[in-house]
Amino acid sequence: MSVGLSSRTGGAALVAVLAGLVAVLATGCGPAASPAGTGTAGGSAAASVPASAAELGPLIVTEVPSRLERLPDSALDPPAGAKRLDDVAAYSTDAPHQREVLRGDGYRFGWERFWGRQSGPMTGVFVDEFTSADGAAGYAADLAENEQRRYGGQLRMDPPGLPEGCRVLRLAAGAASRMHGPASFVWCPHGVFSVSVIAVASSAAAADDEMRAVLRRQLARLPR
Repeated sequence: MSVGLSSRTGGAALVAVLAGLVAVLATGCGPAASPAGTGTAGGSAAASVPASAAELGPLIVTEVPSRLERLPDSALDPPAGAKRLDDVAAYSTDAPHQREVLRGDGYRFGWERFWGRQSGPMTGVFVDEFTSADGAAGYAADLAENEQRRYGGQLRMDPPGLPEGCRVLRLAAGAASRMHGPASFVWCPHGVFSVSVIAVASSAAAADDEMRAVLRRQLARLPR
C-alpha cells in the first residue's frame, strides 16, 4: 500500500521517525490489544496511569541533558504536544484504515516533545499509552523494525544498560538516512506505555549518551 506522510517543518530527523510510524500503521500488523487488565507483557494498567492526554503531558520530560532549547509545540507541522488516535492516524493518507489499526492495538493517546534546531542537533520524545501492555510492547517493536527496514543500520535488542525489551537503532549522517548528524533511536515498552527517544548530535557517542539519559529520565516519570 502506498502511504503518504504529512510533512513536518521540524527537520529530517522528525520525518524519519514519522515515516517509520506510518509504515507500521500501513501494514496493519502488530498484536491486537487485550482488554485492559489482561495483558501478559507487564500486567494490567495501574490505577495511577493517566486517564487523558492532559494528565500525560505533565509526565513528559521538560529538559534534556544536552541543554538544547525546547521547540514550541506549534513550531512543528502538525504540532507536537498532545496526540489523539485521530492525530496519529492522520499521518497517513489512509486515515480511516489507520484508525482501525490503532484501535486494534488499543491506542489511547500520546504526547510528543522536541528540543534543538530544525537542522540539528535535536532531541525528541514520544510517549504513547495503550489499553494493555501487550499493545504497547507490540507497537514499540513494530516501530523499531520498520525503521530498521527503511533506513538500514543494525537494530539491537536489549542493549546493555537499557531495560528489557528496548530496541536501539543508530544511523550515520547523510543523504541515505536524511539526518543532519549521527542519530540514535530507542523504542521501549514500559507497562501500558510505548516510549521512544531520538537524539541527533554532532557525534554518534553524543547522540547515544543523550538518548540514554533522556530515556532514563522519561521512564522514571511514568507509572507502570
